[in-house]
Amino acid sequence: MNERRFYEGPPAEDARRSAPAALRNREPIAEVLADWLPEGGTVLEVASGTGEHAAWFAEQFPKLDWQPSDMHPDALASIEAWRAASGASNIKPPIALDASAGAWPIERADAVLNINMAHISPWAASLGLIVGAARILPEGGPLILYGPWLKDDLETAPSNLAFDADLKARDPKWGLRRVEDFEAAAASHRFQLVEWRRMPANNLMLLFRLTGSQRT
Repeated sequence: MNERRFYEGPPAEDARRSAPAALRNREPIAEVLADWLPEGGTVLEVASGTGEHAAWFAEQFPKLDWQPSDMHPDALASIEAWRAASGASNIKPPIALDASAGAWPIERADAVLNINMAHISPWAASLGLIVGAARILPEGGPLILYGPWLKDDLETAPSNLAFDADLKARDPKWGLRRVEDFEAAAASHRFQLVEWRRMPANNLMLLFRLTGSQRT
């Protein structure tokens, strides 16, 4: 089963939106985040979507401040509604952030997380994610990604091939990305792929860390 990050309509009583995949994948993702996130500091979540992950992860990691973001106004409204409903004190108000933009409205974060964005956005968004994360992370800071990826040494599931074809039919600029392509682009901005893990539903989680002290 492939996870599609397309929103459902909001409940009648508020602006919260819900993506079934977010409920399915949040626990497996959190198990990996427990190993990869720093003990404290700020986590910038790029492309937070509905905001369900932000609300739930903030509860799971109370020592971390969660900074959700998205570029779409309807997503920002949903994120804020989930933040308000959660009552968690460690979720910051969402910020409008376009990963591909030259400037981000945040100067520093201790970790950057991106879930299910690369395949449903132009490649420029992935490149912008690398550049922006390199600019705001400290040395050794993690850039963590989750989603359906193609990897040269892994056999691609037929369902992922079908998903890739469906995405490209929706928008020629979309489609599953190769880990090796992202890794090469990230390396030019001092990121090193240090670990990856298989996840349910034919997804992967990737951990990059920023090396060196000079920011891009």
